Formats: sequence, structure tokens, C-alpha cells
Amino acid sequence: MQARSALFDLYGDYLRPRGGRAPVAALVKLLAPLGIAPPAVRTAVSRMVRQGWLHPLRLVSGPGYLLTPKAARRLDEASSRIYRTGRGGWDGRFDLIVPTAPLARRDARKLAFLGYGMLSEHAWVAPRAADEVDAVLAEAGIAYERFSAAHAAGSPGAVDVVGRAWDLTEIGQAYEDFVTTQRPAVTAVNARSSDEEAYAARFQLVHAWRSFLFRDPQLPPSLLPPRWPGTTAAAFFDRHATRLRPSADRFVDRCLASASRGARMGFSEP
Repeated sequence: MQARSALFDLYGDYLRPRGGRAPVAALVKLLAPLGIAPPAVRTAVSRMVRQGWLHPLRLVSGPGYLLTPKAARRLDEASSRIYRTGRGGWDGRFDLIVPTAPLARRDARKLAFLGYGMLSEHAWVAPRAADEVDAVLAEAGIAYERFSAAHAAGSPGAVDVVGRAWDLTEIGQAYEDFVTTQRPAVTAVNARSSDEEAYAARFQLVHAWRSFLFRDPQLPPSLLPPRWPGTTAAAFFDRHATRLRPSADRFVDRCLASASRGARMGFSEP
């Protein structure tokens, strides 16, 4: 797991609900159970500051970092998709983006994160409009047209569009692999396990689940194949993420409190 990716997960899943800020010492403590060394944490933090995701500030407990508004918006959007909150039904219309030039790989990945699939180099489609897409394309310097599109009578249906924009067979297999890979670690955590063990297992679970934000546009059931593996995987994720949350929260709160006490006593991060 890369330090930068882990920091996004840490801020989004644990620090955003706690004000979106933390001292450096706490960041180091919280990523240690994942095998991420302090120098890698500091390097990743510096990179995220340069990219406009974090803002340095002085906390009572010492030097720390706060989420920027851009980062807070991105993490809130990711959280709503990870935990599937605030999703309404589908009105039968697609959000269609027609760029005037092919997107660079980095910009294409950003659109994929927002739930868009590529029909061709000059057409991207999503089952729901993403508020952030205009800012992403403006930042990329790409001119484009944007439409709300529905099928005319007699034309190929929405399922055909989905089949062209996304490889549902590959996504379904990825969901099955997710459950197979994650099951041993999360089921090994029981009442005798430490809070740190529960935190590490849950962190890995959420990190692996977060990768589907770049793969799965969360299509409405009417556009999915029968017995969709994503439904089983989502139930598995929800069950274990919820079960491990109290222990993980206790570990996070202890690390934050410990970092604050250490700073007041004059100790520095390792």
C-alpha cells in the first residue's frame, strides 16, 4: 500500500469526521500498523501539500495538516460511494461528455473515478451526473460538450451502452476476488483481537474496496446482469466494515490523544 493512497483513506475514513486535521505524529502512528515507515509518510504528506490536498497548520499538539476544501469535497464524494449513501433511483438518462480531444491517461482516470466510462476517445458516459466533472475537465484544459441523453425509440438500449463503456465481466470477477482475498484477514479478527489488529484489518478492507471507485460506476440494478457479484461483495464489505469500526475508532482516538500528549511533553514523532 502506498503512503499517499493510505493517507487519502485515513483522512477520508477516520480524520474527516474528526475535523479533517491531525498532527504529523498521529499520522505516523496511524500508518505504522500498515507497514508504512515515517519517512514515507512525511514524503507523501509533502506531495499532497504541493498538489493542493493538504494544508499545513500549527495545532496545539504541534505541526499538523488540514484537508483543503478540494480534498474535503473529493473525500465526501468517495465516502458516499464507498458506503452507498445518498444514491437515488435512475431516471433512464445518461450524462454524456464529448471532449474535443482524447483525454490523457491521468484525466481519463479522474473521469473513471467519477463514474464515467469511455464509449470512444470522444465520448464518455455515466449513469449519473457528477458535480466535479466540469472542474476536472477545465483543469485538464479540455474543451467539451455535455448532454443529458436518453434513447430514442427503436435505438439500441441502455444495456448496449453499458456493455460498450464498461467490462462488467471483469468487474464482476474483481468483486469475487475481493471477497476471496479479504475474507481470511477480516474473519480472523474476533473478540480476543486488539484494537490495532481490528484497525489494520478494516483499513485494508476499505482500501481494497475503494479501488472499485475507479472500476464500478455503480449502475442501477436494471442495467446489471442477474446475480451480480457486486451485491454479494457489498454485503460482505458492509458487514465487516461495521463490525470492526468500534475497535478501529478506539485505536484512532488513542493515537490522536497519544500524539497530543507527546507534543505537550516535548516529545517528537519517531
